[in-house]
Amino acid sequence: MTRNKVYFVADVHLGLKAGDPAGRERRFVSWLKSLPVQETSALYLLGDIWDFWYEYRDVVPREGTRVIAELIRLMDEGVEVVFFPGNHDIWCYNYFESLGIRKLQQPQRVEIGGRRFLLGHGDALGGAAFGYRIMLWAFHNRVLQKLFSTLHPWFAFRFGTDWSNSNRRKHGGYKFRGAEEPLYKFCVEQCAAQPADYCIFGHFHDSVDLTLPGGERLIVLKDWIGGGEHFACFDGETLAVV
Repeated sequence: MTRNKVYFVADVHLGLKAGDPAGRERRFVSWLKSLPVQETSALYLLGDIWDFWYEYRDVVPREGTRVIAELIRLMDEGVEVVFFPGNHDIWCYNYFESLGIRKLQQPQRVEIGGRRFLLGHGDALGGAAFGYRIMLWAFHNRVLQKLFSTLHPWFAFRFGTDWSNSNRRKHGGYKFRGAEEPLYKFCVEQCAAQPADYCIFGHFHDSVDLTLPGGERLIVLKDWIGGGEHFACFDGETLAVV
């Protein structure tokens, strides 16, 4: 049987204390179990799969342990798993790669079945507010990362999860602004310079399916916080969004 299916998913936010956290993890594990491994070549995780991730040399978060187990099972079955860090699970270093997961930084161009894809999490592409840029700089700063790593994991994880939950309460319910959105403009510019058939991102927690001026398709995947199973699947011919 030909492995012609590729799946894309984002913004599961494992560990977020909103809605039904345990139920959300069960839904995601069930969805991973449902993927037809004999027909699937790759699974792209487009960021914020975890609501907070900080990776010490010898300690990783316990949230989503069953998810990790399912990702390992998929890789053992021959499915390639590719992970793009989002703004919530940005602090990953080599743990995922030690499991066999391929880690990429956004934006990334890949070719799948002869079609051209522009992929990433979606945050800050095309520009962002000054405060958000400062926050990203701090998150990427190696000195600040080293300082944070001196905190005991008990305190660090509680600080991180409390901050993330507070941030979600303040910024819930965002609606994608179409052609006014920096990500939209970014994709238009990128596709004008180097054509793509599909641009797929997460981050905005909104379901978006737009045709860009050049005919490219911009997909923003819905998050998993409010229920359901939200993903995209490319079967070598067409891209379906659920």
